[in-house]
Amino acid sequence: MAKLLIEGGNRLRGEVTVQGSKNSTLPILAATVVAEDESVIHNCPHLSDVDTAVKILRFLGCSATRCGTSLVVDTKSITCDHIPDSLMREMRSSIIFLGAILARCKKARLTFPGGCELGARPIDLHLDAFRRMGVTIREHHGDIICFADKGLRGANIALAFPSVGATENIIIAAVKAKGTTVITNAAREPEIEDLCTYLNACGADIRGAGEGTIVIEGVDSLHGTSHTVIPDRIVAATLMSAAAVTGSDIVLKGVVASHLGAVIPLFEEAGCDIQLSSGAMSISAPQRLKAFPMIRTTPYPGFPTDAQAPLMAVSTLAQGTTVFVENIFENRYKHAGELTRLGAKVKTEGRVAVVEGVRELYSSSLQAYDLRGSASLAVAALAAQGVTVIDTTKYLERGYEDFDGTMRSLGADVKMI
Repeated sequence: MAKLLIEGGNRLRGEVTVQGSKNSTLPILAATVVAEDESVIHNCPHLSDVDTAVKILRFLGCSATRCGTSLVVDTKSITCDHIPDSLMREMRSSIIFLGAILARCKKARLTFPGGCELGARPIDLHLDAFRRMGVTIREHHGDIICFADKGLRGANIALAFPSVGATENIIIAAVKAKGTTVITNAAREPEIEDLCTYLNACGADIRGAGEGTIVIEGVDSLHGTSHTVIPDRIVAATLMSAAAVTGSDIVLKGVVASHLGAVIPLFEEAGCDIQLSSGAMSISAPQRLKAFPMIRTTPYPGFPTDAQAPLMAVSTLAQGTTVFVENIFENRYKHAGELTRLGAKVKTEGRVAVVEGVRELYSSSLQAYDLRGSASLAVAALAAQGVTVIDTTKYLERGYEDFDGTMRSLGADVKMI
């Protein structure tokens, strides 16, 4: 298992292109199952989660071939309607394949998903929606066994919470269901819009993506297409954090500024100068930032929970006190204890974290526990005095493509061993 060695204290300079979105790529790869044809997915990042999705596709009988940043997926010859426990446990979003397999095969069998331990992320919303669409579901010795002998049917589905995963799963299942499906209180994230753009290009009839109500008219068949994945807004926020914490000037290319509407103002209020121009963003940070205003994580278009950890790393060196309120997951402050090993002053209680900025951080040996938490530790280590060792990079590799290479290209001293 690899470790990350980061010698802090270097200012960053240069420009970097933001990778394709992990959270778009995974549901789109699942959606290729209902297309029943060949699709070419461009701007597909090299990530361990993407590798897992490819393994699932191949297990189902599909072919998937990578060529640079593109994946060619042919789902004509699916031979299997279940996913083994070993693959389900590799990532939380593996559940997104349930709707696709049901739409394609009228039955599916899988187990509960694994991934980062961020607290309860129940799949009840997914299963309840599928029941409304005519699916019979039973659990047997840890297996979730689903079947819809007469096929899926459209339904009116009101989500109790605007879950991204549930919204995506329902959309993928509904595109070939009989009749009309209406999702109210749907998630509005850019990744939802990207999924719907792909599916509509395949011949689906989806209206309202990016809004609170999504209407899907079922169609008889879909065809493959070519699609380019949107840039990863959480990676962009992480790179902005790296620049801010080190008092640096960098340029991010391939950015959709509107996707960062809740993030950019926070950096500006903290003292960063941000300039936007056709698909690029420059960020110039002062030697020391002001504390952020209170940060509350909420569903899009609010502040994203995935960006909470990197910004907490920035706040450890800001002048003043920053308060974080985590409203999405109840167990998302595991990085806080590790940040204190660097000399940060962080106190957590329940869903609230209070960070009192200090003048400097110092190196230590750290343990990563989840994807965004590992990014937080790496960001803080860039500004810490000395060499910090982050034990295990398996979480980082789930969401960040060639993190050490990207940071070295900007002048950071980062090594993977």
